[in-house]
Amino acid sequence: MRIRNKGVLIGLIAFIAVVIIALSGFLFYQINLQPVSADSDMVSFEVKEGDGANEVIARLVEADIIKNELSAKIYAKLNGLHEMKAGQFQLDRAWNCGDILRYLNDSGNAAQASVRITIPEGLWAKDIAARLEKELGISAQELLALWNDDAYLQTLINQYEFLDERILNDQTRVKLEGYLYPETYDFPLDATKEEVTETFLNQFAYIYEQYRSDIEASGKSMHDVITLASLVQYEASSEADMKLIAGVFGNRLIRYMRLESSVTVCYALYEEYEHAQDCEVNADIDSPYNTYLYDGLPIGPILNPGAMAIDAVLHPTPSNYLFFMADIYGDGTVYYAETLEEHEANVERYLR
Repeated sequence: MRIRNKGVLIGLIAFIAVVIIALSGFLFYQINLQPVSADSDMVSFEVKEGDGANEVIARLVEADIIKNELSAKIYAKLNGLHEMKAGQFQLDRAWNCGDILRYLNDSGNAAQASVRITIPEGLWAKDIAARLEKELGISAQELLALWNDDAYLQTLINQYEFLDERILNDQTRVKLEGYLYPETYDFPLDATKEEVTETFLNQFAYIYEQYRSDIEASGKSMHDVITLASLVQYEASSEADMKLIAGVFGNRLIRYMRLESSVTVCYALYEEYEHAQDCEVNADIDSPYNTYLYDGLPIGPILNPGAMAIDAVLHPTPSNYLFFMADIYGDGTVYYAETLEEHEANVERYLR
């Protein structure tokens, strides 16, 4: 009798031990499926073509994105999550193991292959096209042809509120000049020239919405705003000078004085332009862009300005100045004058 009771006791102890081990294993499994971080921490993770689930899980552990390799393998097997998709993924260390494995099993979550390109303020359209050709492989010549294609441009006019028929002027060098908004873009590697163009215009539309009420209050057309902003962008580098120069241009326009801006000569020279000095000595070049020869604004933008220049045109600094000049041989300081005599003295002092 005692022997039988002893056997039962041993069996009970063994059973309890098995239960404890099983519970410990289950607890270990559950704990190791929890996130590695309590706070959001996004990381980039690549699954290469041909990578197996075990290999991917091992690298997830190595990258401290999940806690435990064995637990992850068991979870993947139990839930049918062993078909990892190739691609670049953005994963959060605050996600649990199951969420991460499910995310990697969905090809729709992979980032599309792209190239990041920064377009700085003040570039000419032809320079933007050249940069896109170098970084994205789209022909610069084809881009420029598209940006001058009246049929395509008409579809854009119908699509974007800020564009109108004034961009169709055949005397302009590049009809979308001014509207290729400077920004950092992630372009898909297989982007078409139309998709690239509309990416620029979509960003321009975003900026336009921010300034819509100011543009309407100014009484200026969008084309005039962006044309004047292109001059301001070319003439100045600081926000203070942009606002002052925009005010000077405004003072001259209301007095029916020609703008006489040398940067419009730079654009008139175009292919022949090499140095800033070229603009100072070719004020007689016959071009509808040349504000020494023609009244008012040039026929269109002379580069692609950023938000600071647009803001300066809409919120210029009031002054009595009618002239300005930059010390192009020195530190670039801009000098302002109320009279022609003061301006000529500045020119004599800083440019001779």
